[in-house]
This record gives sequence, structure tokens and C-alpha cells, in this order.
Amino acid sequence: MKLYYSPAACSLSPHIALRAAGMAVELIKVDLKSKQTQDGRDFYQINPKGSVPCLELDNGERITEGPAIVQYIADLNPAANLAPANGTFARTRLQEWLNFITSELHKGFSPLFNPQAPAEWKTLVRATLGKKLDVVSHHLAAQPYLLGDQFSVADGYLFTVLFWTRWVEIDLQAWPVLHAYFQRIATLPAVAAALEAEGVKA
Repeated sequence: MKLYYSPAACSLSPHIALRAAGMAVELIKVDLKSKQTQDGRDFYQINPKGSVPCLELDNGERITEGPAIVQYIADLNPAANLAPANGTFARTRLQEWLNFITSELHKGFSPLFNPQAPAEWKTLVRATLGKKLDVVSHHLAAQPYLLGDQFSVADGYLFTVLFWTRWVEIDLQAWPVLHAYFQRIATLPAVAAALEAEGVKA
């Protein structure tokens, strides 16, 4: 398999999932500004959406969209316990969290990375994100991971999104529960290995 990624972008989530599942993968770096891969290809020819992550399977099939990719990875190795079994209520809970992270948190960060976004708008965006982070913090105050006692692909995705706070003037220490969660997730072997491979530090 090949994972098209950009360091510390949302592709970090499936990268973590692949390592947690014990799967070999070829990492192919993408410059998101030029839309060129590290080997000089036009990334639009690989993923017309022009965004990472993109997982290319050995049969040539490609999957885009992080929540879909991480569930696919989890199902390839059920023994890794990265996702509850399909058809269970617990799987629905996983999908609920993946959807919340992708729609309410991940997309919520986008304006903060836009250099043309007015400062006033960014202030409002941070306030809105803060309320969403309050929800997650309250949930994690009662359990170590989003689904309870077991790390899942949703935690890998949440960790990835929380990673971005350092670049957008959001102090994660304002949420002690989330700060402690982030620090704890960063020490997991699969997470640490993914960060090292991408050349970034928690």
C-alpha cells in the first residue's frame, strides 16, 4: 500500500492507524501548495480532490477521505482492536466520533490556516472551536479514550487535529483534560513512530 501524505496534515491519522495495525506502507510525500508528489508527479492525477490523505491499495484502487480510510485499515486487521466490529452499536459510536471530528473540528480549523481570513473572523472561529473542544474535554474527563478503555482510529484522528492547535493560537492547556490526553497519545508506539517518520515532534 501507498499513503500519500503531508507532514502533520490530516493524513497523519491514517498513518497512525497503519502503524497501529502493523501494516507495511510506502509513504509518498505531497507538497500541498504545488500539488506535486516527492517523485515529481501531478497529485491531481492521483487524487482529483488534490488533498491528502490518499491510500493506494496494491490492486491500484485508491481511497480518499480520512474517516473512510481509517475504518478500512481497522477492518483489515480486526485483531488490532482499532475499531469495533461492523454492524455493532459500538461501531456506530466510532462513526459518530469520526463524523464529529471531521465536520466540527477538522473543518473548523480551516479558516485559521487561511492567511486571507480577517482577524475578527478568526477570533470567532477560535471561540466556536473552543465550544466544540469543551464537548470533547467533558467526554474524555470520564474515560481515557473516545470509546472507553481502548484506543481506536478515532483517537488517532482527534490527536491529529489537536496537534494543529500550536499553529493557530489555541492553547491546549486551557483544557487540562485534552492536554493530558494529547501528551498520553503522543507516547503510544504507533503514534511516536508516525511522528518520527513524518519529521515532526509532539
